[in-house]
Amino acid sequence: MADLLPAADVRAAEWLVGDIRSFAESVLSLVPSGFAEYVRIFHPGYRTVGAGEARPVRWAEIAAATGARMHAGAQLDAINRGRYPSAPQPGIYDRGPVVGSLPRELARPLAAVLEAHTSTPESCWFAVWDGYGAGRGSEVTEAPRFHLPNRDYHLLRGPIGALGEGMFEGLIWQSPNLCWPDDHAWCLASEVDLYSTYVGCDEACRDAFLEEAAIEALPIDPSTGISFDSDTLN
Repeated sequence: MADLLPAADVRAAEWLVGDIRSFAESVLSLVPSGFAEYVRIFHPGYRTVGAGEARPVRWAEIAAATGARMHAGAQLDAINRGRYPSAPQPGIYDRGPVVGSLPRELARPLAAVLEAHTSTPESCWFAVWDGYGAGRGSEVTEAPRFHLPNRDYHLLRGPIGALGEGMFEGLIWQSPNLCWPDDHAWCLASEVDLYSTYVGCDEACRDAFLEEAAIEALPIDPSTGISFDSDTLN
């Protein structure tokens, strides 16, 4: 686990604890209120294109293939017309999106955007869900814990570049579930049960996400639902 150390205490997380009061209701169940903009980053599915190779499949492609409507509040269950999102969808994708973590190929370009939009890139906070169990590294196990609705997290500190590195050596890829800088310029959440990552930020950061070719992102109203049945347009 690159460049991350256990936090001395959980005071840096108090702004989240004091603001996030709901669970699985809306974007504001994941990131604090008060940001000028909110962005949803969609984790792609994957289509096999050769031996050991896979091409990302964006949600917009999936929606086009199923005749669904792509929009900021879209849910993969609805886009797939009730078919289980993580299961292969013949002719569309062979492997479903990563759940509960930034996909590996998005982590570094996303970290680069965030680094350019904080005055404290070397001083950021990373929260890791307590439920990963025996697979946690010693740095995570030793880190203090804080509580949000239905979730406990270990808190670590390090530079924003650590977001682009895996959390647990020797295991499958896993990014931090929450991340924010000292200056609170933005806050990122990859909730353990979701196929998307959400970011609260300013207008310039939002625009940078929308312009980043490697990322499928849309601006989103923070009151938008995040549950599997919240897609009212599909």
